[in-house]
Amino acid sequence: MGDRDQSLIERLETFGIEGELTQSALDLDGVLQRWRRRAVVKRELGIRAVQELGLKLDLAELDALVAIWRPANEFGDEPSGETTVGSVASRLGIDPSRASRLTSELIRKGLVERGVSQEDARRAILKVSEDGDRLVTAVRTFKFLTLGHFLQSWTSEEVATFLPLLERFSMWSEAPQDPSGTIAAEINALREAVADISMEKADS
Repeated sequence: MGDRDQSLIERLETFGIEGELTQSALDLDGVLQRWRRRAVVKRELGIRAVQELGLKLDLAELDALVAIWRPANEFGDEPSGETTVGSVASRLGIDPSRASRLTSELIRKGLVERGVSQEDARRAILKVSEDGDRLVTAVRTFKFLTLGHFLQSWTSEEVATFLPLLERFSMWSEAPQDPSGTIAAEINALREAVADISMEKADS
């Protein structure tokens, strides 16, 4: 353990966070950062799918196509209904104008079709075309062939333990602040501690 990590552990202990727990958080963060750099930013699996299947679209377009296709394992908690450009923006967490550009390109490539809403004839909706459906099905099969092959080395008990814990952990950034307000107070102190650095960079 580095001296900087030890200093962090000691500082967090003053806020009631035990050193062993902070060390676990450090270890977990290290795993996540390495995973982010390798798999999330580089999108290795997505790139492999595009390359090995010979797809004529980029990853952003693939994401938009999948969002319109709306797989239940990713968007099952979303109320069912018609898909619009706004739906795509919401599902991907992107600006509506970007979602509009992506869906327009998918329409141009024949992977998505525009339709008329049954609920409001003034509203345009999006549907995956037959070719788009074939493409998403191929990509998802590729993905789960790869992931399923990897998980074959896990026991059923390991998978059963891992999945609910990962789901629980995925919500950590949305957890409410502590009722005592000590975290908010410390964040304010940290902001003040670096305010002069930010000011110097802004003026340079």
